Amino acid sequence: MAKMMQAAIARKLKAPLQIESLPVPQPGRGEVLIKVTACGVCHSDLHAVDGDWTPPPVLPLIPGHEVTGHVAALGEGVTGLKVGARAGVPWLFSACGSCEYCLAGMETICKQAEATGYSKPGGYAEYMVAPAAFCGPLGDDIDMYAMAPILCAGVTTYRGLKRTGVKPGQWMAVLGIGGLGHIAVQYARAMGMCVAAVDIADDKLALAKSLGAEVLINGRDGDAVKAVQDRIGGAHGAVVTAVATQAFEQAIGMLRPGGTVSFIGLPGGDKDGIRASISQLVNGELSVHGSNVGTRADLGECIDFAARGLVTAKIEKQPLSAVNTIFDRMRKGEIVGRVVLAIG
Repeated sequence: MAKMMQAAIARKLKAPLQIESLPVPQPGRGEVLIKVTACGVCHSDLHAVDGDWTPPPVLPLIPGHEVTGHVAALGEGVTGLKVGARAGVPWLFSACGSCEYCLAGMETICKQAEATGYSKPGGYAEYMVAPAAFCGPLGDDIDMYAMAPILCAGVTTYRGLKRTGVKPGQWMAVLGIGGLGHIAVQYARAMGMCVAAVDIADDKLALAKSLGAEVLINGRDGDAVKAVQDRIGGAHGAVVTAVATQAFEQAIGMLRPGGTVSFIGLPGGDKDGIRASISQLVNGELSVHGSNVGTRADLGECIDFAARGLVTAKIEKQPLSAVNTIFDRMRKGEIVGRVVLAIG
């Protein structure tokens, strides 16, 4: 009789997840079976189960792409990991490794890439399988629950910061101090940047201050763009982790000449657009980058920051059975930091 596991599964979109007993999957060639310890709850999981993006996720779906756990079994040909080793599974489940993007170190935009918890079963379960080559090795002395959000929120914000080209001592504006933003503040500080935090909630700005942000701007109190320009002379770079269209437009206006913004947050739906001044972009030689999760190299670097205690996710542990309540809280914007499902 097959060994069974508990998992939260979406069998149709825009419906609550169901907690079901399912067979434990078996690793194929090049894959490992992970006994899940923890899985962070990302806003992308909510977009997935609500069917907000095109193409939609593969159903039935086990969401979750911020996974930490232990290797429980090895598929054929796996040599880099051993049974019992700690490992993390990120959003980037796999990439082809041979296309022009993969060869250029841009595997995040590989056209054959698979996504954990979207096109492949994820970590809202007691066990999952993942390609060994795309798992992030984890040290024996790290907090497996606090590390879980680093597997997405960490690597995504870290890559976005890198793509701005901002140097130590220069100003970085972080727009949106939520699950992604509070981690972005920490990576920016760990990379030597000065941080201006922008949000519309005082409690989130207080969190940013406690994490090292030097300038706090509440967008409800007035013109946030003018405040950034007046107080720091404009930002050398900006990352947008919020999902409101206005934040993306404001970020461009917050830049000083020659500045670069990385768009990270993803609004629900594919028709959202922004208005930007072409003359402002041209005359100021501003750059706008999209930044999509992170490569395996980015993952290793961002895990190292966290393992050394330079970045720590603010987490709230909840059981797998609470997942639908967590999604409802997320829809209402009631979560500060990151919720992590304690599974194993």
